[in-house]
Amino acid sequence: MTLELWQVVVLTVWAGLAMLDALSFNIGMNGIIQTGIFTGLIVGNPELGLVVGGTLQSYALGIGTYGGASIPNYTTAAMFVTAIAGGLDNVESFITMYGIPIATLTIMFDVAARFANTAFQHAADRFVITGDVKKIELMNWLGTIPWSLSRALPVFFALAFGPELVTQINKAVPAQLLAGFRVAGKILPAVGFTILLRYLPTVKNAAYLILGFVLVSYMAVPVLGVSLIGGAAAILIFKKLTESAQGGDIDE
Repeated sequence: MTLELWQVVVLTVWAGLAMLDALSFNIGMNGIIQTGIFTGLIVGNPELGLVVGGTLQSYALGIGTYGGASIPNYTTAAMFVTAIAGGLDNVESFITMYGIPIATLTIMFDVAARFANTAFQHAADRFVITGDVKKIELMNWLGTIPWSLSRALPVFFALAFGPELVTQINKAVPAQLLAGFRVAGKILPAVGFTILLRYLPTVKNAAYLILGFVLVSYMAVPVLGVSLIGGAAAILIFKKLTESAQGGDIDE
């Protein structure tokens, strides 16, 4: 799918702002699902954006940036896959074949941004010695530029020059390999959920895990229904803990 210039520009700006949002207000622009839906709206296929964003979000479950760690950026991958995969029949294999490598490649851009940012931070250290507060603030603001470019530039070049290359690759990839990517794509969400469950108090809340399994497997309740039941249970538990903490004496 070939994009128009305005689409490439809008998505490039979103990618840069999303990184800044992740470093500051965190209102959700850097979210994988949100980015997929926004990209889908720009390219005229929001449903595809939701599918791609949700699938890649399931890959990323249990993975988080702690300290100075650099991890695969599935947000950028969601944008690229949604923008390029429109009109393709093998979307599942496309997500696996391109989404994961692109998300992994962004680790290098993240490391480069961190290195570039140190120049501004060392400058800020020098201004700390002289007590120049305004220049300290300026260096911190300038430090956001490499972070933003580390997402915006790869997105721009990928969307501007990637579609033709992807089309050629798709024509050359054997059907058996595409089938393998589809299988891998179905396995990866399970891996993501497993990692997430590993770090959650699963044993302590095993009853809710069993309840969810019964609702889905034996009663065929949709995911939204299970989510609403879980939300109701969370509200009841929170209310009970609040009442217990306040000695049961709260105003209705």
